[in-house]
This record gives sequence, structure tokens and C-alpha cells, in this order.
Amino acid sequence: MIDIFDFSNWHFYIAIMLSFLNAVLLCLEGYKFMQIIQLSGYHIRGYFDWLRNTRAKYFVRILMLVLLSCAGIIVTNVIFDAFAEPYSNYLSYLGLIFYLLFSIIFIKVMYDSPKKTPLKMTSRMARSMIVLFILCFIFSFGLILLSSMFIDIFRFGAIALTPLLLPILVPLAHILLKPIEKLINLSYVKKAKKKLKTFQNLIKIGITGSYGKTSVKNDLTTILSEKYSVCATPLNYNTPMGLTKTILENLVSVNQVFIAEMGARQSGDILELCKIVEPNYGIVTSVGEQHMATFGSLENVKRTKAELPNFLKENDFCVFNKDNKQVFEISEQVKCEKKLISTNSVADVYAKDIKTTENGTTFTLCMSDKEYQVETKLLGMHNVTNLLLCVPLAQKLELTDEEILRGIEKVQPTKHRLELIHAQNDVLILDDTYNASIEGSQCALEVLSMFKKRRKIVITPGLVELGDMERLANYEFAERMAKVADYVIIVNQTNLLAIKQGLIDSGFDENKIFAVDNVSEAQKILETLLKKSDIILWENDLPDNYT
Repeated sequence: MIDIFDFSNWHFYIAIMLSFLNAVLLCLEGYKFMQIIQLSGYHIRGYFDWLRNTRAKYFVRILMLVLLSCAGIIVTNVIFDAFAEPYSNYLSYLGLIFYLLFSIIFIKVMYDSPKKTPLKMTSRMARSMIVLFILCFIFSFGLILLSSMFIDIFRFGAIALTPLLLPILVPLAHILLKPIEKLINLSYVKKAKKKLKTFQNLIKIGITGSYGKTSVKNDLTTILSEKYSVCATPLNYNTPMGLTKTILENLVSVNQVFIAEMGARQSGDILELCKIVEPNYGIVTSVGEQHMATFGSLENVKRTKAELPNFLKENDFCVFNKDNKQVFEISEQVKCEKKLISTNSVADVYAKDIKTTENGTTFTLCMSDKEYQVETKLLGMHNVTNLLLCVPLAQKLELTDEEILRGIEKVQPTKHRLELIHAQNDVLILDDTYNASIEGSQCALEVLSMFKKRRKIVITPGLVELGDMERLANYEFAERMAKVADYVIIVNQTNLLAIKQGLIDSGFDENKIFAVDNVSEAQKILETLLKKSDIILWENDLPDNYT
């Protein structure tokens, strides 16, 4: 037995050094776990949902790493005990080469795997990494101490067991930091609110909904820019910290309008955002079954989306999508001034004679008792709805009809949201990979069906975050797909059974259904299928917490 706490023994200092190096190694090995914590909005529930949804496959990989490493270490120690007894305590360190080698392979494979949203090294994540490093160092040293006292055959190789602790140490680091992070976040929110108060005449607009938020935000930014200097939250910055970051870093003195996209995964989220921004204007795009896994029911979704218009004062203004039943019901309960839009009935602003072609969409815009013929590069009925939602707000902010029409004409497709891309050999790609809702997938298939003379290939992992209704939703999605597609490539195992069954039950040729584990494999299948003038619909791209 080695006395680790004999300070005159150099094994003590080696134990310290090994614990330090192992902590570094564990932080690298913990990348995926830290990424999922971040993707879950630092909510522990989302992290453990990922472990369950992926059947803990990353833990299984770590288990293989540990078993191979330990086997190599034990065999090395046994050999040296038998043939190099005087020096076995020193030579046993060589067994750690197996652990290092297998760890490097594990890390390389993990870092090389494709990621939709890589880990962002934010200040918060850096703090979590520091705490994780400290925890890993403590546990590494503790295992070395215990093994040197009780399991001599293992000795310093006990650190090869530490990767098994990662699934617990990563959330533990987050939990330990949570009180501090809450105080830090509050300080940033306080700074953001203080900055907003210096913009006395700033027009503040909140946009919420189960889907369509980002597209409406981008459309509205383009239209209002005909008259105003506009600052909008970038990408999908729709959380408290996303809004705060935008206010502190992007909002400048020349800005006259601030547009805040407001997302939610549970009740109270929209209200929290409203308290930061204190909007004067609002748009409610939709209420649907997105994030049912966290909301639990459609009624909870509806109640949460209503937090924006309910926050507005009587002399404030809000636009509602009349075509969405739940949104219309919300509109009937609000006290603020309101306007309704529609694509299938008369409303304050509505569209008729809607026609979508490969080149875009044309429609008649009816507003203020006037009618205008409108052309847009956007595809699909849902994009007409998104444009209409912007019009009453633009009118309220005193844009002329000419400015509104000019703005609509300038609107560009939002990246990865039914974006039409022209490829080689007259191949078209409908990129709808950002995310997918039940309603959004219906719109995507409707647009796909318009390309009558082209073979249609759909690549999709299906719909996620729908809670108990996920299987049925994907079965019905497959039924709709069967009416449009010529070939279907199903990515990932998550919804494979439901989609495949829905296709087969709808009479779709089973030989034209392909199942793959990832996008790279889908690309290989696509290369064998693709012909001139085909059209490909990429519908949804699973977030990393489903892979």
C-alpha cells in the first residue's frame, strides 16, 4: 500500500498532478453533457429528459471507455507485479497510457460528430466548467486515495473510473452555481431595464407564438425599416438572457424601435420577458402543440401566450391571428386596442386570391378599405399570414401604404424556414430545417405539392417536443407525406416507427422508405436517388439533445 499523504513520498505529488490532468480530461469528455445542459436552458429536467430519450447512449459509451481503460491498467499492474516487483509501484503508471489513449479517441469522436448547435463558451458556461474542474479534481484525488489504501492492484488507475461520474458531476456543477447565476442574471436584467429607461420615446414591440415568431420578427423589421431605425433580437434570442444581451450590446441611441421575440417553454416565461422589455405593442402569431412536453396541455400554452397581450395597457396595441382558434379566443379577452388579420375571412387586414408558385406568392392585400396586388419571394400560405401580422402594426406606427408595400416587397425568406435553394442539375431544395411544428410541416408539404412536374424527396426526423401526442402527430404527418412524396428518408430512431407505419398504412411503397441514423447517411442515400429536376424537402433537423 502506498501512503499518499506521506509528503516526502513523490507519489503524493504525482497523485496531485494526475488529479489535475484528469480533471482537464474529464472537462473535455463532458462536452456533450455540458452542451445538453446549455441547450436545455440550464434546466435540469431537460438534461435528464435527454438521458432518457437517448437511452443513456452516451453513458454507455463512457462505460466502454472505462471498461477498456481499466482492463488495460489491471493487466499492466499484474504483469509488473509478477516480473518487475521492486519497481512495480513506479511502472504501474504506464497503465494509464491505456486510459489516455481511449480518452483521446472518445474525445475526438465526440468533437468530430456533427452538431446543429455547438456548445457556446459563454461566461456562465465558463463558470460551470471551473466548478466542474474542481469537482473532477476532488473526486479524482479521492479515488486515487481509496484505491491506494484498499485496492492495491488498481493503484493510480482508479482515475479511469471517474468518467462514470460525469453524468452526475455536470448537473451538480450547474446546481451548485444556480444561486450565483441567479444573482448575476438579475444584475444584467437590472442593467438592461435601466438602459431601456434612457430611451424615453422608444417603440417597444413583443412578438410571441408557438411558431412563426422569428419569421414575423424578420418581416416586421424589414417593413418598419422603411420609416424607422430598428433594433431586433437576433436569430432566436428569445429568452431573458437573450433579450438582455441584445439590449446591452445591440441597442444604440439612434434606434427608434426595439422588437423582442418572446419564447416560452413553461407558464410565466412570457410574463418574465414582458417585465424586462415593458412593450407598448404586441403580436400573437399562433398557439399550437409545440413544447407540449414542458407545457403539458394546449390550455397552458394558450395561457402563456396570452401573457403578452394581458401585460399591455388599455392604450397599447396588439395584433392577433384570427385564423388560429386559440389566438382569436385570446383576442376576445384583452383590454388593449387590437386588430385581427386573416387569410380566409374578412378581418381588419386580410388577404385573398392567394397563389403560390415556384417563384414566390401573389395575393390581394386588403387594408383600410383599399386593395393592393402584392408579390413576395416567400412561399406558402403561412408566410402570407406572417406578412399580414406586420401590416396593422405598421399602420399604427404611421407608415404609409406605399412604405408598407415597399417593405413587403423587400422581405427575404428567413434562413432554414422553407427557404428555396436552386442547386445543380435544376434540383430545388426546400430548406425547412430550423424547426418544425405540426402546422409548419403541413405548410411545407402544401408548398412541396405545388411542384407538380418534379419528383419529390422528403428528408425528415419527424416532429419532436410534443409530449404524449408525439407518436400520433408523426403518424398523421406521415399520412400527409404519403400523398405528396415520391421518396422518404427518415433520420434518427426517435420517430422512425410512427412515420414508417403512417406511410405504409397510407399505401406508400415500402421500398421507397429509407431509415438512417444521421444526416450524413441521409446524404449518401440522397446521392443514389437524386435525378435532374428533383425537389428535396428537408423538414426539421433534430436538436442535439435528440442525438
